[in-house]
Formats: sequence, C-alpha cells, structure tokens
Amino acid sequence: MVSAPLFVPETDSTNSWCRRQLDQLSDGFAVYTTCQTAGRGRRGRAWANAPGQGLYYTVVCRRPMADPAALPLAASLAAAHALEEQLGVCCQVKWPNDLIWQGKKLGGILCEAAQGAILCGIGINLMQDAAYFTQNGLTHGVSAAQILGHMPDADTPERLAQAMSKIFAEGLESFYQQGFAAVREEYLARCANLGRRVSFDGGEGRAVDVDEAGRLVVDTDGGTQAVFTGEVTVQGIYGAK
Repeated sequence: MVSAPLFVPETDSTNSWCRRQLDQLSDGFAVYTTCQTAGRGRRGRAWANAPGQGLYYTVVCRRPMADPAALPLAASLAAAHALEEQLGVCCQVKWPNDLIWQGKKLGGILCEAAQGAILCGIGINLMQDAAYFTQNGLTHGVSAAQILGHMPDADTPERLAQAMSKIFAEGLESFYQQGFAAVREEYLARCANLGRRVSFDGGEGRAVDVDEAGRLVVDTDGGTQAVFTGEVTVQGIYGAK
C-alpha cells in the first residue's frame, strides 16, 4: 500500500525537512509543500520560491538499489510520468536532472545522501505566469499553466505528489533491481541532449547516447567521452547557442 505524502504549508526545503526528521522516516515516506523558502538546486543554487504556485516534493529512499547514482535519471522519468498522467503535459528530460518543455525548464531533481538514505527532491513549476519568470530573471523557465493555456486545478500539487509516490513505490522496481539499464530505452526517448552540441566540464562535442551506466556519451574532436557528473550546457536549451 502506498503511503499518502504529507503536506506541510511551508518549509525551508522538503529535503531539509526530511533530513531533520530522518531517524523517524521509513522508505517511501514523502513530504510536499507549495511554499519552499530556502530551496536548492544542484551545486547549491537557489530555487526561486513561488508561494502556492509550485510543487516541492521529497521522497525518502532507503531500499537497496543496484545503481543509486542513477536515481536522479529515474526520478526525472517518474516526475515526467506523473505530469503526463495528471495534467496531460508531455515533457522531455535534460540529462542529468531537469524536466524541460520546448527548451525551457519545467522542473528539476536534487538527490542527496543522508544517513544511509537518499532524499530525492523534485520541484515542478505549476501555476506561475510569464511575468513571474521575467521578474525573477528566469527567462528560460516555464510552468504547466503556460503549457496548458489555463490554470491547473487547486488540487494539482496533491495529485502530482500522490502520483509520484505511487510511481516510486510501485513503478520503479525494475530500476531498483537492475539499475539504469532497466529504464534506459525510455530515458533515451525523452532525452533532449541527444543529437545536440553540448559543453561539459573539460570539453564539448555532440551528445550521442546515454549508456547503461547512465553516463552521457559525447563525440568530441578527441574521441568519444562518457560524462557522469558535472554541469552540461546543451545547444537550444535555456538559450544556449
């Protein structure tokens, strides 16, 4: 049975909330909010808060995994599935951890290790309008409301949180047991990096694959290189040339 995610009206970040309570939280416990006052992205970047307009969600993962380092990739698919199922929004993934729509950021994933667990945080833009992104200097952000052309229902954060919890509990079993290889074909079908010029820490080239270990495979002037961590800029995404 899937446990219902816990709603909190406001918190600094859902990952931090879980970290503070971690000794009391079991595998699959999830918390969500629509107001996150000190959210973080990868590499310590701030996540701009939009009170009541976004979904900020964390699930505690304690179960054994064949390939825990690839959890952000599997989590991006879980979030994409929930968005498609609940809102009819079909998005792509930008390796390794973003949800995108037509080159703009719809959401992001932040996984953090903590005391034998992994805290998998997911942030999704839901109800922001164009003015919000402009005012916050987020010219390459997009929300579900903009994609749909109308405001999502008020219960959308709850429905998405429930859908993601169900996917983490029941829909990722093959990933937990077999690693990234189990979800690789679906990931490739959604991956916006492929076929584009990319820049990464130490080089640049054309992204041609994501291998069975979850590494981005790039053809460079010096040969093929597999990239597993670091910052990747992708031509045509977030305004990159």
